[in-house]
Amino acid sequence: MPLSPGLRSPRILLVRLSAIGDVIHALPVLCALRERFPEAHLSWVVERTAATLLKDHPALDELIVLPRGWLKSPGEVWRLRKRLRGLLPEVTIDLQGLTKSAVAARLSGCRRRIGFGDEKGRELSPWLNTVLVDAPAAHVIDANLQLLVPLEIHAPAVRFDLAENRLDALAADRMIHAAAMQEGFAVLNPGAGWPSKLWPAERFGRVARHLGRNWRLPSLVVWAGDEEKAWAEAIVAGSEGHARLASNTSLTELAAVVRRAALFIGSDTGPLHIAAAVGTPCIGLYGPMPAARNGPYGPRHVAIQKCTFEGTSRQRRNAPGALMEAITVEDVADACDDVLRKIAWNAA
Repeated sequence: MPLSPGLRSPRILLVRLSAIGDVIHALPVLCALRERFPEAHLSWVVERTAATLLKDHPALDELIVLPRGWLKSPGEVWRLRKRLRGLLPEVTIDLQGLTKSAVAARLSGCRRRIGFGDEKGRELSPWLNTVLVDAPAAHVIDANLQLLVPLEIHAPAVRFDLAENRLDALAADRMIHAAAMQEGFAVLNPGAGWPSKLWPAERFGRVARHLGRNWRLPSLVVWAGDEEKAWAEAIVAGSEGHARLASNTSLTELAAVVRRAALFIGSDTGPLHIAAAVGTPCIGLYGPMPAARNGPYGPRHVAIQKCTFEGTSRQRRNAPGALMEAITVEDVADACDDVLRKIAWNAA
């Protein structure tokens, strides 16, 4: 169902409500639409947690931000319906493949609602969307881009184009200066959205020691919330002086910090995908989720996975810690060495 060949400024609504990493994975769709339709009106429905990453995106015309749990509130649903109908979208793209995302698209009144037609279209979404696309690509970013085939967009270049404002840049530069890391640093992120994605803090500390001793590269340990701060403090304490504790940051400040880093190390969670999106070489640590699907996108990155796991999202969320613990310090140190050698070689 391609758009009319003469239509140069279509009104297109994207729906990807959460989570942070998944919103990052959807950004190449937004960028590809702007490239193909420079005069289009592009809008996006997102829940509040990830909204700050989209707020100043250069390809986006309008952002509709929802509170978590909006679908359970008749008032929020009615307000969303009114707002979306006012947009008059000609196409919606459901990048989440769930009932709630398909409902949001349906509330817009748009008749051409593109969504996943294979196993990625879950719950009621295949019945609520009207143009169903099989997306067999291995990586989630490539699968998302296959939703653009009905709009005659085929295999576009993958771009993220995350914006950086002046205040975030200043905050990042102040933090780096306070940590005396102007000559270069790695970022370590011990946190994860699921307990089954956590890698032991003690091992992060040993990786920091390896980077400091072998590469003279100090580490900045980032965190969010009291629990992650305690893990970050344990990493710093075990680093023998090679790591520093970052200040508390917003998502956009974190993006500015990792943009300036030489290397990022963390598990499959939002900060890892932010780092990959801003072009920082990444070492991704994978346990319950397949690295082939969710790994940091592009040739500059390394995804380490020693064990695989099959199951539903709930089963993966509660998968045994042994999946992550199978990744050794030596595995991560070797991957860091490989990436840093390539960086040094390219700079020579």
